[in-house]
Amino acid sequence: MKGKYAFWSILMLLFILLLAACSGDGGADPSASEEGNEAGNEEGTSEQKGSNAAGDQVLVYARGGDSVSLDFASISDGESSRVTKNIFESLLDYDKESFEVVPGLSHDWEVSDDGLSYTFFLEEDVTFHDGTPFNAEAVKINFERWADPKHKYAFTDQGYAYPLYGTMFGGYKGDDTHNIKEINVINDYEIEFVLKAPQGPFLQNMAMHYFAMTSPAALEKYGPDIGENPVGTGPFKFVSWSKNDQIILEKFADYRKEGLPKLDQVIFEVIPENSARLIALRSGEVDIIDGINPDDAAGIESEEGLELYVRGENNVGFLGMNVEKEPLNDKLVRQAINYAVDTEAIVEALYADYATTAINLIPPNYFGYNEEIKAYGHDVERAQELLAEAGYDNGFELDLWVMPVSRPYMPDPETVAEIVQSNLEEVGITTNIVREEWAPYLEKTGKGEHELYLLGWSGSNGDPDYFFDSLLHGDSIGGENRSFYKNNEVDELIDQAGAEIDQGQRAELYKQVQAILHEEAPGVNIVHSTPLAAAKSEVKNFIPHPSTSDPLEEVEIATE
Repeated sequence: MKGKYAFWSILMLLFILLLAACSGDGGADPSASEEGNEAGNEEGTSEQKGSNAAGDQVLVYARGGDSVSLDFASISDGESSRVTKNIFESLLDYDKESFEVVPGLSHDWEVSDDGLSYTFFLEEDVTFHDGTPFNAEAVKINFERWADPKHKYAFTDQGYAYPLYGTMFGGYKGDDTHNIKEINVINDYEIEFVLKAPQGPFLQNMAMHYFAMTSPAALEKYGPDIGENPVGTGPFKFVSWSKNDQIILEKFADYRKEGLPKLDQVIFEVIPENSARLIALRSGEVDIIDGINPDDAAGIESEEGLELYVRGENNVGFLGMNVEKEPLNDKLVRQAINYAVDTEAIVEALYADYATTAINLIPPNYFGYNEEIKAYGHDVERAQELLAEAGYDNGFELDLWVMPVSRPYMPDPETVAEIVQSNLEEVGITTNIVREEWAPYLEKTGKGEHELYLLGWSGSNGDPDYFFDSLLHGDSIGGENRSFYKNNEVDELIDQAGAEIDQGQRAELYKQVQAILHEEAPGVNIVHSTPLAAAKSEVKNFIPHPSTSDPLEEVEIATE
């Protein structure tokens, strides 16, 4: 890794020198790429990361952090799912540009009149990357693996857990709240799911890539090492993973969709710094990047040879509070922090025009958004009054954890942390910024070692349930509820909304949830961003999905 960072430092220096020598047309000298490769590519991967000569269908996708695991159902981070999205497939999928449910490995489905039975009709003649057949029995094994902690492929003794399965389907085998009652294999290509109660977002949940199919033979072969040996039915199959460096996928020649994928190879490259990723794109070293600083958008948009992509608003970035820790267990303190943090200033300073200030947890374009709730607003005097009322007029000290990677909802978390620190200092709250590597950050905040923390959430199914149930339901404590917030009334409303089929009724229930959360203030909602990505103009058919997990099966590189 030292060699790799040395490479980027050399490349950055070369780029600065070349810019100084340019005639001012705003474009990078094409020789910069060649010089950079020759000077710094110590790993000998210039052909893999290469310049996309005619016929070379190798795409390099640069991102800010490494994957946590390639066992998609056991994780929830975006850096893992953007890779697994291209290896695995679910029974259902989403439209290329939205969360409209479309066929996946199931070409059709039927729902019983009472909403309790879903029958899926599976694609035939589909094989996993290891050559074994995909069929209804494979579907049953995958779902039973996630539902039953004692299943031989659950690998819970080795630390595996499936928090999103529990969140989206009401728990696990043996729980009264587990909503999947039966899974019945009708024949090789028909399978029935029987629910205990109707579930409004059931089909939306089934399309989530977290519930995609792994080869049962691979589960048997690799055991708990399946997280580093993924075997799906998707357009690309796994080749190798060099931790904190790159993951290589290659075309699956027997992919079920004729003529796809168009790329021969995809390399997911880790380049932590936003500026370094942009330099790598401009130099031709990589083909697509995400995690772009909004201030760089205008330059990219006007630069010949580059394309700027703007994803839909589908996330929230927030300052979370561990409500089990004093004094954050006091509602007045939490409200005071909401008044103290200047969210409008953060959005104005760091997001250019590619974000809106968040008031609620869900973005304004989601159904059920409560427009009647007003923002706390930046009010230092009111924050001080509340702290005094809570008995903390002399202030106190807290740890503020800042994530180490750029995320779609927060491209510059370090600067956000500094602004929050300054805001809180104004009202007498001293904060100590805590930094951790990405995987330990998620692990330790999941265990509740923190007090204040920066994080966010990108929607994966287009439904409010995914935000509220995952982040603030009491049953999600120990999973994604890192605020350790539990309110029985909120839990009941979320459960009712999840079980309701009528979308209008669901919307009303979610509005009630937002009203309570605004009063309870378990966090500060900061921003809904429209994340940016960029690519070389030679990259064709790239459609960034609002989930941030981009399907690459139709992407190709122009050879003219």
